[in-house]
Amino acid sequence: MVKKVAFFITIITGILVAGCSNNDDQAFETSFDGSVDHVHGMGYAGEDDGLYFASHTGLKIYRDGEWFKTTKNFNDYMGFNAVDKGFYTSGHPGKDSDLPNPIGIHRSFDGGETLESLQFEGETDFHDMAVGYKSHDIFLRSPEQNSKLKEGFYTSTDNGETWGSITASGIEGDIFALAIHPTDSKFVAIATTTGIYLSNDGGTNFQLITEGSQGTAVFFNEDNLFYASYNTTPSLVKYNLETSNQEPMNLPELTEDGPVYIAQSQQDNQEFAIYTTKGHAYLSGNAAASWVQILESGQIK
Repeated sequence: MVKKVAFFITIITGILVAGCSNNDDQAFETSFDGSVDHVHGMGYAGEDDGLYFASHTGLKIYRDGEWFKTTKNFNDYMGFNAVDKGFYTSGHPGKDSDLPNPIGIHRSFDGGETLESLQFEGETDFHDMAVGYKSHDIFLRSPEQNSKLKEGFYTSTDNGETWGSITASGIEGDIFALAIHPTDSKFVAIATTTGIYLSNDGGTNFQLITEGSQGTAVFFNEDNLFYASYNTTPSLVKYNLETSNQEPMNLPELTEDGPVYIAQSQQDNQEFAIYTTKGHAYLSGNAAASWVQILESGQIK
């Protein structure tokens, strides 16, 4: 059991830490048949509800059973968060970019074709960042001091113009993932090496809601927190925010593997997606009753 958990920590840490030609006449998206490597975020972004994968070399998109890649902006997107109008991200510029390194916090409301700088260009790469799907409130951990923030947890409700420091008491372990509720920012969740932590006061205080496992992924919809954890096997759970009831959900067969990203379609609440430590991605059209694999070790299927 110890060996399996250690194995899982090693793989997940590598995925989360690894990272990081323009042609204006061609379409921004083109068909894609290749591999999707070093994914640092996944979600249903924008009104088209495409499933976006933030990779080491830009965006890869799964939409209506087809795969697409972008023809520019091959940035190494870290701290990627899909929202109702597009996405927020941090990371490093790609070879085709003239952005400073790191890029700070940017957002895009046109699928990644253009990026708008919000804060901290050339200062900080935020790996640990969550953004409300509809509120666009930001909850993040600053890894070091910059022009506005010291090391620690902060929130912003105005796209980074102002920041409030958060104590985030009660958390233990190394952080794997953050999530914030789509509309009610008093709900924040963190996955760490010691479990899943939930706050109902905007991140001031956290409570451990798992036992004997490490947390690996967190995701909110309006009514529930969905989280993944790992002990000797992976698990996926739906936690009701009103009743605190925890309901196990089905996973595909995973060996020494587990979800590191969870997403739910905003147009079809029965559609879920997961991405795992081994570079597999699965899609469910029936609320996790069954799954179809769309990535196998990074290779599209």
